[in-house]
Amino acid sequence: MPAYKDKNKGTWYVSFHYFDWTGKNVRKMKRGFATKKEAQEWEESFLRTKAASMDMTLAEFYTVYEKDVRPKLKENTWWSKEHIIRTKLIPYFGSRKMVDITVRDIIKWQNEMREYRDPAGKPYSPTYLKTVQAQLSCLFNHAVRFYELPSNPAHKAGALGSEDSEEMLFWTKEEYLQFIPTMANKPYSYYAFELLYWCGIRMGELRALTAEDFDFEKNIVSITKSYQKIKGRDVITKPKTKKSTRKVYMPEQVAREMEDFISSIYGLQPDERLFPISKSYLHHEMDRGVKACGVKRIRIHDLRHSHISLLINMGFSALAIGNRVGHESEKITYRYAHLFPSVQDDMAEALDEEWKEGFDVREEEGRQEPMEE
Repeated sequence: MPAYKDKNKGTWYVSFHYFDWTGKNVRKMKRGFATKKEAQEWEESFLRTKAASMDMTLAEFYTVYEKDVRPKLKENTWWSKEHIIRTKLIPYFGSRKMVDITVRDIIKWQNEMREYRDPAGKPYSPTYLKTVQAQLSCLFNHAVRFYELPSNPAHKAGALGSEDSEEMLFWTKEEYLQFIPTMANKPYSYYAFELLYWCGIRMGELRALTAEDFDFEKNIVSITKSYQKIKGRDVITKPKTKKSTRKVYMPEQVAREMEDFISSIYGLQPDERLFPISKSYLHHEMDRGVKACGVKRIRIHDLRHSHISLLINMGFSALAIGNRVGHESEKITYRYAHLFPSVQDDMAEALDEEWKEGFDVREEEGRQEPMEE
């Protein structure tokens, strides 16, 4: 591929034509390269990307993937995906051609990910490893589906990590009632924890709440949005899933607390966020409260687990709980199966009674004398 010298500036440039996705013949020029080789390599990379050839590197394919996928995702979802790809995938596979990445390469990468330890000697969690591999597999699946890559080597390499290998921590009601008085001197902390525990909402849902989301006549809080801080910007999005948009009925006492809290905020606008607090603030407050009362330290998200475990112990079904917290009932059953009362013994006893009843009938019929002809 030709490259040209800019005699005035002493740098190199490329000038060429290519066909865009509409079939239009487009002229492209790029200036400012220090060497002829750099100019030629840039042109080659550009043309591979436009052709979406699997001879392109993974880093080059990522730009194609971003253009295809990013418009379909919520902003916070894309940033999470991008962070993993840029920090965990491109540094390892970025210079490799998509078509040349083998199952053996994936396995070697998996082993390095498993062996990683941070300065404190802590490895990546199995849940995080599963998430990272999922992003790698998404890249290859996209290439297979739309750009004629023969197969997905990440799929053939097998799983990395697992979703449910981490211990699920939660507070009992008694532990929560020990903790919450330690927040009484800080209203924002107190009411935030009250909603997280008694309503089971997500942190992003909590931080997006406004006064107009509350109906105190019916004791309902409407979950219609979620808040994230992305690259220093406040971002309001739809809730995590379609089912996450829901109405949550508050306990009477919590509803009265929230009504008093909202009325106490001077100049609050109906659409103004009630909890303009950061994740780190709540983590700090959790640390403070745990140290003061002596209960075990759990994550903020574990308050949601605590709410679900409380409802299970109260006897509510997976379907009812799922509707309240914005989960499918199948996920509630799968993730919290160990908390539901076991019905296996009851089933066995009932089946045993059915068997005995059938046996008694058969035995009675066997004792009947045959009828004479």
